[in-house]
Amino acid sequence: MLERKLLNCTVALAALHAATVFALPALAEEITVVSFGGAYQEAQSKALFQPAAKAMGITVREETYGGIADLRLQVKSGAVTWDVVASGSGSAARAGAEGILEPLDYSVIDVSTFQKGLYQDFCVGGDVFSTVLAWNTKTYGDNGPQNWADFWNVEKFPGKRAYRNSVAGALEPALMADGVPADQVYEVLSTPEGLKRALDKIRELKPHIAVWWSSGAQHAQLMVDGEVDMVTGWNGRFDVAAKNGAAVKYTFNQALLDYDCYAIAKGAPNKDLAMKFLAEISKPEYQADFTNYITYGPTNVKAYELGLIKDDYARLLPSHPDNAAKQLPIDLQWYIKNEAEASAAYQDMLTE
Repeated sequence: MLERKLLNCTVALAALHAATVFALPALAEEITVVSFGGAYQEAQSKALFQPAAKAMGITVREETYGGIADLRLQVKSGAVTWDVVASGSGSAARAGAEGILEPLDYSVIDVSTFQKGLYQDFCVGGDVFSTVLAWNTKTYGDNGPQNWADFWNVEKFPGKRAYRNSVAGALEPALMADGVPADQVYEVLSTPEGLKRALDKIRELKPHIAVWWSSGAQHAQLMVDGEVDMVTGWNGRFDVAAKNGAAVKYTFNQALLDYDCYAIAKGAPNKDLAMKFLAEISKPEYQADFTNYITYGPTNVKAYELGLIKDDYARLLPSHPDNAAKQLPIDLQWYIKNEAEASAAYQDMLTE
């Protein structure tokens, strides 16, 4: 009798356990995405990250970071918590060569309709942007400085300047201001004399540089606050600032054409899911919607063909042919080969 009661009890407990297990909701798949914050990440979140999460039935946790140096610390310590990393194209190329990013699987990520050159082994392009010359319209009106020579011309355009505190996109304007044709900039920069020439040109302007900016959010805020009269920076950030009331305009003339991209951290805890996520946000529908939040162009040319970007608006984007023709494309190979040396020299110049 006792044995039968024990058997019945065991069967009942097993049935209860099974019912409990089947009643538990399945754990949602989750990845962590890290980007640069501010208006840029807000646009990413609304147009890409959260819509893709919903379409895939997963959870996307978002964090912010200061750049690839932060990722390097995670990888070197063996404590990687990030899956997808937003990056500039040059930083991603160097990080991939360094071994802190996973190679991307382009049998999963479809780049067949991408613009040429806007993806690489370790990073897939997400948007095209420009480093432009922007000015305060309260100081100079609508027809402010139109090229880098004007940016350096403190007699014709007196006022406070702001310039980047790191080397990326900082040397090229200096050489163009010094008379080097755009198509010869990287050839000149590849020589010790050319690097010195660029640094000397920036030294010349140092007394007029009030702020050395370190982020897109910062250089946009400088224009919102009217703290400086002209600044280098990213076109989309200035457009958002203008929408918020900043007295700012910019020109694509002699701008630097570049792209942001998405990579997967080496040792990412959810590598396979992250790869599928990159495939999702690389679709043209997402990229077309992204342009509604910030004026960066799509890398997937099909985004222009869907009728989701109006022609008059498309003409405001950096990758539109009329705008691209005025610009100098960033040379990633130059940065991979020369950035370490150039960056050290740049920082020495800043601290002189």
